[in-house]
Amino acid sequence: MRWLVGWSSAAAAPAGRRGSARPTANGGRRAAGYPDPHADSPTGHNIDHNAGRSSGHNSGDAYGSHDPYDSYGPYGHAPHTAHLPDGSDGVLQPVGAQVLWGGPDPLWAVGDWRPDEIRVVEARPGDRLAVFGCCGATDEELRLGLIAARGGAFRHLTAWPGSYTTVACVGRRITIAADLAGARPVFHVPWAGGTAYATAALPLADLVEAELDFGHLAALLACPEAPEALGEGTPYREVRRVPPGHALIVRDGGSREVTSYESSASLVVGAPPVDPEAAVAGVRDALVEAVRARLTAPRHAAEHDIDVGAVRDPGPVPGMGPADRQRARGGPAPGVGADLSGGPASGTLALLAAGLPGTPGTVFGSGAAGAGERLLAVTFNDLTLGGAADPSGTAGADSHLAELERAHTIADNPRLRHVVVTGGEETLPYADLANGPLTDEPGPSLVTAERHRHRLGAGSADHFLGVGARQVIDAHPARLADLLLDRRRRHLVRPVAALARAEGQAQGQVGGRSLRVPVTIYRAARRLARTPYRDGVVETAAQLRDSSFTAAAFAPYPEGGESAVDASVAALTWCRPGPAARWLTGEALAEVSLRLEATAQSRPSVERPGERRARAALARAAADHRVLEQAVEIRNQRLHSPYFDNQVVRAARELPEALRVRPGARASILRAALAGAGVHDVPPGWGAPTHATHHAALRTGVRLAAEQLLELFRAPLLAEAGLVEARVVRQAIQRVARGEQLPVEGIADLVSMELWLSRLLARRGTCWTGAAAPRHRAAAAGVHPDARYERILPPTPG
Repeated sequence: MRWLVGWSSAAAAPAGRRGSARPTANGGRRAAGYPDPHADSPTGHNIDHNAGRSSGHNSGDAYGSHDPYDSYGPYGHAPHTAHLPDGSDGVLQPVGAQVLWGGPDPLWAVGDWRPDEIRVVEARPGDRLAVFGCCGATDEELRLGLIAARGGAFRHLTAWPGSYTTVACVGRRITIAADLAGARPVFHVPWAGGTAYATAALPLADLVEAELDFGHLAALLACPEAPEALGEGTPYREVRRVPPGHALIVRDGGSREVTSYESSASLVVGAPPVDPEAAVAGVRDALVEAVRARLTAPRHAAEHDIDVGAVRDPGPVPGMGPADRQRARGGPAPGVGADLSGGPASGTLALLAAGLPGTPGTVFGSGAAGAGERLLAVTFNDLTLGGAADPSGTAGADSHLAELERAHTIADNPRLRHVVVTGGEETLPYADLANGPLTDEPGPSLVTAERHRHRLGAGSADHFLGVGARQVIDAHPARLADLLLDRRRRHLVRPVAALARAEGQAQGQVGGRSLRVPVTIYRAARRLARTPYRDGVVETAAQLRDSSFTAAAFAPYPEGGESAVDASVAALTWCRPGPAARWLTGEALAEVSLRLEATAQSRPSVERPGERRARAALARAAADHRVLEQAVEIRNQRLHSPYFDNQVVRAARELPEALRVRPGARASILRAALAGAGVHDVPPGWGAPTHATHHAALRTGVRLAAEQLLELFRAPLLAEAGLVEARVVRQAIQRVARGEQLPVEGIADLVSMELWLSRLLARRGTCWTGAAAPRHRAAAAGVHPDARYERILPPTPG
């Protein structure tokens, strides 16, 4: 896991430990006798990984003896350790970190960052900008952005192609911006009279020895897509999250402010309409630039791919698939690759990456792609979806076969090298739960980590994923209420008619329930449009406290993907419980309901219901994808999700709502993006829904892993924390394993939360090193009854 961490402290270093700040220019560093970390950099702005390591504990090195509170980075030799609040005189710094700059506002990079993933530029002495990740801006553009941020225009720090995190240091004002989707979050916590910040929550929790916030964990299970319940909290007390589209500003180590850098949409009914063609062209251009930013970055390969004496991929070997051959080589394939599931999202990225001129996908002469011009496209074939494993999942099997056919059709492109990775029962959800890394936060993707790791093991060093397209481009069902607010009733005709046809096909005939679909959808949309935000949230809070809610814990659950109409009607609300809420205890549900009511009373929203629900769904999807990236991390591999990029999200938000709600809108928009890049032929069935495949795999996984799951919930930590009753969860697992229609997503939420808690409490290390580090560890009290969460509402403004 890669993260950055820094702080801005108002407290000075202990007496006798204050070092003098050296000149920030590189010339001043060389004059002082220190090596220049930019000596091997052609631009002088990329950071050498060997240049930022502290030598404070080695008094006999080549650089002489110097203060343990000092360390050298690319901007000179300066003190970087604040006075510890417990009076300790020891050095405290992240484990395995490289310091980028020192002073009273130090910044570290932790993890296996590539040299081109960390860039630091300086506009004038004392003003510097660090960019972490894949950014398509030039050094001059970064300097211009730093100059704009110096005047307060922080949005310029987020307007370049790519996915990255920026930290602007102007004097003693630190600005760190979170992205629009939430895939690159920022966290902060008060510390040492100032503020510590990081792109991961666990290091900050270790720093302040934070305990678990069980109220937040209950909200994650009860209302995972409700910002009213989650707020700005994290699983750790005191550690706060910067909301998507906001920036954290710290001044002089004391003042702390979280402000939005994105302008809100206009609420004026008479605002000029957006041209649909111009909006689609904007999405096309943003996607092309997002892909180009990854392709123009330096190519990367593992050591065995460039070592003359290493074992190369021998090509097809009897009995060995592509994933087995790559595991024997020890890592991913060199160059750039992409998922090719057969859906429009991944297919668009693969064709764009393969079709952009002058940007081959793989390193020339490496692996099986000796020509160096073909892009590796990976398709996963789930062998358990043939129909025999789950007799009730025939729809999922048919959908899966259709996806495979579309993937093979797309792979006929001569610039694609197609690899099909097969997986059986060993790659189903809930497989190999005993092994896995500790992620920063819990997420339902923990139960599918082995499934994704099996596929990505055959991928490339830089691998494109199509996740996020549905949340970024598609219309949330609640946007139907936005159309009614704008008095555009005629635009409801197409989506309602499509839902009616889908309902008729599901029922096997046209008529009956399908004839009532238009009235049902229209009534639900009108009710949401006429319901104030506060009343809608309070209604959900009352629903959680209602005894009939928990009494229906084992009632049939139609929102599991079987009926698009039921799912749309359930989504036409300001706030709704999650699939695992029905199995929580009454105490946990009451805590979440209090959070909802407190937020509704103190933070009234002026957003439209559809826009707010869409932002919340995007934030939830991005957060889960971030957990997935950490859970399936493979050495020397980077996963790229261009749909979560700031510029792509901005372009998609310009799409008119009337265009979004049309049936097949995402497929047509992505088809237009391909046409603008010169790709005009797409396979039949482009954009067909594929939800049934995911649900079928989840149900089959629960059935096969039932005994293991029952053992996991024999004495669960969630029950010890008072969030669930072990007996109820075990009963739910048994019923799902028997084939009853219960929310399998809820089982995934509970299992992933239990796994995360067990891994967190089983760890023995900490994220910090130094004389004061051994005492710094999060969740030291565990989940014992005396450490259960208190009845504390989230803080309210003012």
